[in-house]
Order: sequence, then structure tokens, then C-alpha cells
Amino acid sequence: MNSTRPYLIRAFYEWIVDSDCTPHIVVNAEAKDVMVPRDFVEGGQIVLNISMPAVQDLALNNDAVSFKARFSGVPHEVYVPINAVMAIYARENGRGMVFSEDDEPPPSEETQDGTKSEKDEKSKGGKGGKGKAHLTVVK
Repeated sequence: MNSTRPYLIRAFYEWIVDSDCTPHIVVNAEAKDVMVPRDFVEGGQIVLNISMPAVQDLALNNDAVSFKARFSGVPHEVYVPINAVMAIYARENGRGMVFSEDDEPPPSEETQDGTKSEKDEKSKGGKGGKGKAHLTVVK
């Protein structure tokens, strides 16, 4: 199945904008392929205002969040792979969603003949079984 993260980011973005609030994302600036202005990174993270007045050409795709913006008057192109988005929230009230690193299912391991490995089957609870469901608390 596809990752739920890009769909949740788009849904929260729309909800925040419809609520007349300002959407921000928290980004792991040290993740692979992240392109952000390094002068604004603190503790390996950067908070980005992704509201329409703040950015140009915003794209919330299944693979990445990208846009053009000015930082201290200097234009930058920003590219954030979806797995580097750590949270999305409204600046005005802090409501939104934090993503954990384990939100993504591990890749399936296949043997040379194309069947699932024994390790993969065990992680799903045996042959044909489903993995253990879990919920994430959203505050």
C-alpha cells in the first residue's frame, strides 16, 4: 500500500487553511535529499511556513513537498521528501499532526523465486495473517 503520510499532510493543510490559520511543517533537515536554507536549521530541524502568501508554486505530492520562498529576502527553492516531514500544524493554535519515524511499513523482503521471506511472514503474524494494528494519538 502507499504511504498515508502525503495524504494526511494534504488533508491537514486543507483543514488548516480552511480554518483561516497558517500551515507550518517541521522538517528533518538532515534527511536524505532535503533542500532547505541551511542558515535557518536549528537542532537538525527547520520549521517552514507553507501558506500561500509565504510560498510560490507549492506542490504537496506523494513524494515530496516543494516550493519557492524567500528567506531574509533571498529566494530559495525548497524540496522536502515526504519522509522528512515530521509534523504539520497551525501556527495560531498548534493543532495538527506529528509523524513518527515508524509510520512507514518496512519494505517487503522477497526471496529469489518472488515469494515472501519467512521473516516477512512472521512479521505479519504467520502465513496469510495481518500485522498488528496500531493507532497514533493526535493531540
